[in-house]
Amino acid sequence: MSMEIDSEPTQPLRSDLPAMFRPPVNRAMRVLDRSFFKKTVPISAAAIFKTSDIANVRKELTKSRDMLVLPRLGSIREIKINDLVHKCLLLREDIKHDDTATWSPTVSELVQKGMVGVKPYDLTLDYDYWTYADIMSCILPEDMLDEIPQGFTQVGHVSHLNLREQYLPYKHLLAQVLLDKNPNISTVIRKTEDVGSHSEFRTFPFELLAGENNLNVVQHEQHCEFRFDYSRVYWNSRLETEHRRLVDKFRPGEMVCDVMAGVGPFAVPAGRKKIFVWANDLNPHGYDVMLDAIKRNKADKFVTPFNKDGREFIRWSAKALLDSPHTVTIEPKVRRSKKAAAEEKGEALPAPEVFHRPNVFHHYVMNLPGNAIEFLDAFVGVYAGKESLFAPHTSQPLPKVHVYCFSGHSADEHDDHVDICQRISERIGHTITTEDRVGGSGNQEIDLAIHNVRLVSPNKQMFCASFRLPKEVAFRQI
Repeated sequence: MSMEIDSEPTQPLRSDLPAMFRPPVNRAMRVLDRSFFKKTVPISAAAIFKTSDIANVRKELTKSRDMLVLPRLGSIREIKINDLVHKCLLLREDIKHDDTATWSPTVSELVQKGMVGVKPYDLTLDYDYWTYADIMSCILPEDMLDEIPQGFTQVGHVSHLNLREQYLPYKHLLAQVLLDKNPNISTVIRKTEDVGSHSEFRTFPFELLAGENNLNVVQHEQHCEFRFDYSRVYWNSRLETEHRRLVDKFRPGEMVCDVMAGVGPFAVPAGRKKIFVWANDLNPHGYDVMLDAIKRNKADKFVTPFNKDGREFIRWSAKALLDSPHTVTIEPKVRRSKKAAAEEKGEALPAPEVFHRPNVFHHYVMNLPGNAIEFLDAFVGVYAGKESLFAPHTSQPLPKVHVYCFSGHSADEHDDHVDICQRISERIGHTITTEDRVGGSGNQEIDLAIHNVRLVSPNKQMFCASFRLPKEVAFRQI
């Protein structure tokens, strides 16, 4: 079983604040002490003597760029002068209350008019103000600051954090700060082994780093809701764009075979778009979750779930579908008042939509990038003896196969595409080349497209290869 590694490119970990507003430094900290992160910064403020002048003063100081501008920090505060509380506006750090040479013409003019007074102000910043980057840049060793610990993905309320070995001594600190700074996260984990290293279901062993030990998540994608135990199924939130891209290629009324469907990120959104799907997954828990998602998202008229081996499912489903006629009728949504008015006037109501499920597949989706290509031999002879169902005998083309896979991250991506074509060709016993792309010099019936999905690690890329099943493969007698 191929392992799936999921790591993210690193990026600089830097505070976006001027040095004087950054948190205090403690590179010896190993247990988070939030009280340590508190700082009082002496600055100046423009005290406004009349409440009615606040808007005008703020407008003038904003225009002259004299106000203190820090992210997440409100500029209007209160200040006490002679036992009276006035509103004030925080000024740039280089403006000194006791040095008129640092005042801009605008500040000087406002003072001369008696609208404001420039006063000292102690600005207190604490742990709640600073960001994850601010805090961690003051805890991690300086030689680690050029690389951020590998990015986290969020699944429901769970943050899945990837850490390189050098950051492991700081894992609980990182996780706790991450938890504090993301209010919609309540659990932080990290995987302790590669995806698929211990399970054919692409699950992974994990370590709880911070928060609740609760991996029962609610995840939303493409206007669909999925509920599952993250420890028992495979889910990658970074693939939402890819799920959407492929589903958008399917047309209402078409028939899709989702061979390794997982919890249904392709199948359920497709079903909601009135696309017929037979969706299969080997993982019993994944099947149960998919069954729930189909019903929860009201896709059950179009999506049928199965719990079989992928190779077996490819061959079985092609034959089973031929003998499984099915019609879906969708009544139009008409308000009662409108329906009653139409009946009273003798007007016809909108006709229901009727969808007859095709008896052959238009698309196959094979989303098991670690080894989906190995399953392609199941297509050999899948429609042997059924040539009359397809073009040129009918208008029905042979199905399009969308197979996910990994390849290298070569300097020339064409080398990766050649590698993918060679591996596909070996499994189906028929040569497909990069020239079989639309507009290429090869076989245009193949309709080849290779889409770069995402960089998984510095030397590993995920691709989706889409091609029309060759007649020499589909009709081969075996």
